[in-house]
Amino acid sequence: MLRGRRAVGRRGPGLIGVAARTAVVAGTATAVSGGVARRQAARAEEKEQEQYEAQMAQQAAYAPPPSAAPAESGGISDDAIAKLQSLAELHKQGVLTEEEFAVQKAKILGM
Repeated sequence: MLRGRRAVGRRGPGLIGVAARTAVVAGTATAVSGGVARRQAARAEEKEQEQYEAQMAQQAAYAPPPSAAPAESGGISDDAIAKLQSLAELHKQGVLTEEEFAVQKAKILGM
C-alpha cells in the first residue's frame, strides 16, 4: 500500500547543503569584489601619479630659471675675495711689488 504514496522526508540538499552553497557563493562574491576593489585602487593610484607628474611638469614650465649663482671660487669666502681685490688694486697702483702681492695672495688663499 505504500507503493503509490511518496515517502515524506527531505527533498533537496537540506540545511547543511544550503549553508555550504551559500558559503561558496558568498566567498566567491567576496573574492570578486576584492579583486575589483584592488583594480580600482590601482587605477586610482595610477591616475594620481599621472596628475602629480603633470602638475610637477607644469610647475617646472612656469618656474623661473634658477638665478645665475656666483661662480664658485674654489670655496673662497666673500671676505677673501674682497681682500684679494683690494690687494690687486694696491698692486695696480704700485704700492705693492709683484713679490709682496704674491706673498699676500698666498696667505689669503691659504697656500
